Amino acid sequence: MIYEIDRNIYRIEVPLAGSPLGILNAYYFRGPEEEFLMDTGFNTTECEASLRKSLRSLGYRPERLNIINTHLHVDHTGLNHQFVGEKKNIFISAIDCDRMMRHYKKNGYKRGERDRREGASAEMFNVMLKFGPEADNARRLVFDDEKYVELQDGDTIDTGVCTLKTVLVPGHTPGNTMFYIPDKKIMFTGDNVLFDITPNITCWPDCSNALQEYLRSLEYSKSFDVQLAMPGHRKPGDYYARIDRLLLHHQHRLDEIVGIIGDQPGLTAYEIARRMRWKIHLDENGNFPPAQMWFAAGECMSHLDKLVEDGRIIRTEGEPYITYKLP
Repeated sequence: MIYEIDRNIYRIEVPLAGSPLGILNAYYFRGPEEEFLMDTGFNTTECEASLRKSLRSLGYRPERLNIINTHLHVDHTGLNHQFVGEKKNIFISAIDCDRMMRHYKKNGYKRGERDRREGASAEMFNVMLKFGPEADNARRLVFDDEKYVELQDGDTIDTGVCTLKTVLVPGHTPGNTMFYIPDKKIMFTGDNVLFDITPNITCWPDCSNALQEYLRSLEYSKSFDVQLAMPGHRKPGDYYARIDRLLLHHQHRLDEIVGIIGDQPGLTAYEIARRMRWKIHLDENGNFPPAQMWFAAGECMSHLDKLVEDGRIIRTEGEPYITYKLP
């Protein structure tokens, strides 16, 4: 499906087969001399065929196409190099560009040691790594460092049909961004604000309190005059009401975890994650699918980090696992 949201600005729905996200919203800006595509989808034949068909129906010229990424996740960056013009650029925040190169290309993913300390057995972690989304899609990424243009907060991109202002909103990723058209009051929210699903806020290596970063970013997001908010997945909605709802959701999550720890002191993060309420489909044995366990554990750990920093719970560095209790 293709929707014209303003003159020469289009929302393209890209199906994400096998993902609970359902669809990616890619945004196409058709300028007189250059064209821009915001986010690209998984590096799969299905995503590529769907996106290419939509762009062709809009009359795009491949050699003129630049790419803009809201953040590093592979459902947003996976097809960058299949679509970027030979002499064109890929724009992404400097923070996420650095993370993406280290995460996927140079050093691999470094979350494993923490997962094992937080209650994941080596077998469980290896299953998550093998079948989870990070490893599966990272294997299919292509990198050309010379094409990446690193963005800072406040930087602008002239697309020929509008000027996009970079809005740095860390949390979902360390360099997560939104893009704002001030004169049209349109905000492309990426995965910072989603309307019928909740963005995953996970722990990140070298980031001590990702959830606190995200909550600050949500408050900052409210400072913009937004009349139309276009998300990275699924349908648009009421921008300010949704931000308030997301803030409340995470307060409820924090309180839920405190309650779980109060009832059963000494649990690991993985034990706490299994006791939390999630809207997911369990497998035939009543267990978390590996990809969903990855996300659930990461989100649980980000909430635990904030609760520890706020002094609401105590982290105990025991052996073999880290455990949690109330003060």
